[in-house]
Amino acid sequence: MQTHKAKRVEIVIEAVMEERLSTALIKAGVTGFTVLPVISGSGRSGHWSGEGQVSRVGGMVSVNCIVRPDRVDALLNAAFGVVERHIGVVSVMDCEVLRAERF
Repeated sequence: MQTHKAKRVEIVIEAVMEERLSTALIKAGVTGFTVLPVISGSGRSGHWSGEGQVSRVGGMVSVNCIVRPDRVDALLNAAFGVVERHIGVVSVMDCEVLRAERF
């Protein structure tokens, strides 16, 4: 089966910033993404957990996008415009997709 090169971008950000990030991605031409809850983790500030929290204020989400390589710069510029002033991690990975026309 033929595959096509793509880029997978994962953005872990505070849950309260998810709508702002989604809006920025759409304005940058990203046609699809998935938002997943992040339960807990560990980073520069140590271990954290959303356990016992009743709102999104202390929570985190993972926003995952797959785009054609020529679209990754616009996506990263849009994401950085939101992430630079907040807690967040952006990673970029090479991947391959089966149906290139969807990305």
